[in-house]
Amino acid sequence: MKQTENSPVLTNGNYLFTSESVSEGHPDKVADQISDALLDEFLARDPESHVALETLVTTGQVVVSGEVESQAYIDVPVVVRDVIRKIGYNRGAYRFDCDSCGIFTAIHGQSEDIDRGVDAGKVAELNALSDNDEAELQGAGDQGMMFGYAVDETDELIPLTLDMSHKLVKELAEIRREGKDMTYYRKGKQVSYLRPDSKSQVTIEYDSNRKPVHIDTIVVSTQHDEFVEALEDTAEARNKADRAILDTIADDVRKVLIPRVLEQYPEEVRNMYDSRTKVYVNPTGKFVIGGPHGDTGVTGRKIIVDTYGGRGYHGGGAFSGKDPSKVDRSAAYAARHIAKNLVAAGVAGEVTVQVSYAIGRAHPINLYINTHGTAKVDMSDPEIALKVSGLFDMRPRSIEKRFGLRNPIYRATAAYGHVGRKPADTTFVSAIQRDKVERDVRQFAWEELDMVPVLREAFGIKD
Repeated sequence: MKQTENSPVLTNGNYLFTSESVSEGHPDKVADQISDALLDEFLARDPESHVALETLVTTGQVVVSGEVESQAYIDVPVVVRDVIRKIGYNRGAYRFDCDSCGIFTAIHGQSEDIDRGVDAGKVAELNALSDNDEAELQGAGDQGMMFGYAVDETDELIPLTLDMSHKLVKELAEIRREGKDMTYYRKGKQVSYLRPDSKSQVTIEYDSNRKPVHIDTIVVSTQHDEFVEALEDTAEARNKADRAILDTIADDVRKVLIPRVLEQYPEEVRNMYDSRTKVYVNPTGKFVIGGPHGDTGVTGRKIIVDTYGGRGYHGGGAFSGKDPSKVDRSAAYAARHIAKNLVAAGVAGEVTVQVSYAIGRAHPINLYINTHGTAKVDMSDPEIALKVSGLFDMRPRSIEKRFGLRNPIYRATAAYGHVGRKPADTTFVSAIQRDKVERDVRQFAWEELDMVPVLREAFGIKD
């Protein structure tokens, strides 16, 4: 690598690309998780619920607003407090904690004009169609364009910059909960000095073939306790204590966090981290004030973290708090499913999929595919798109059924990415004790590679 000091551009023909992630305790992610936890509670009791919920979190306060049409009643404060408690905001010192925060709700019914376009039976009447299977004619809940993306840089088929960023903050949360490393003694007890709010950023050097070759920079910012006290009430003593805190955290990030993350990668990726890799830890210094007390959080403000870390396109519509009739969410998942299966099948090394809808119409307006010059079959991108369009049903109701999107599966998506996750069978357990509901569900079904055999056959790809 050739790079002049402090230059953001390489001189050897390679280039640098950066993605970031944020932890479950980041204010915007707190808001996302509350919105999705409420969505899950509605769907667990009434799978046909129509939900669009926004959450705002700030010092000592949560505001939940939006539109809901459902046969279910949800105890909103109970669910909200459960989310906040499980994230780890459980101390008054955070100025935002599960037991004492105020909760204000402003939820009302869905617009009849929107409901008219989403209700399957009404769509059949509006479109003057005679299809007996009205459920399959459910219209899109809004207009818009959605994107899916996949690239063969990681086992998860997402960009390495994003995957590593997610792993850094997720591992920080695991370390915080374990309470074995990155600790100090408080009131005679060994506890983690980590607080819930954290961010990460990874910059990787790519060669001219768009392949990662070196981890250039890692940035980790983590909220923490003030675990070293100044010996005197002077500026010099306070600065010395702050430096001791920062030095400890920086050392632990290098010796504990980063090795734990690198262990999750094959040797090829581990070797990209070396003495030339720059590591910045809490670059502004002390980070005691954080979470919703430090910054107000709002649902839907981390859409690039949620998707492809800036590598793939984004249609602009957020995911969290929306039931699957909102194609902002469901069609984005379906587009990711197409892109991932195309890459896994060997059709191309990198794929972008775009789909768009008109509100109230069942069929998509367009399906666009771009292989970024990485196609491994003797077909143009439009020819690939034509073949794909006959293999994947992109009507909203079909998408819902294919991935089980009318189930309570969404809270797990609201931190550490909606894509690049492993499908898993689990049991949803309601946070509302007096109205306990449990449901067996399949999470992240859009990450399945179930269409690989079909695509390999359709494109004539041999083993």
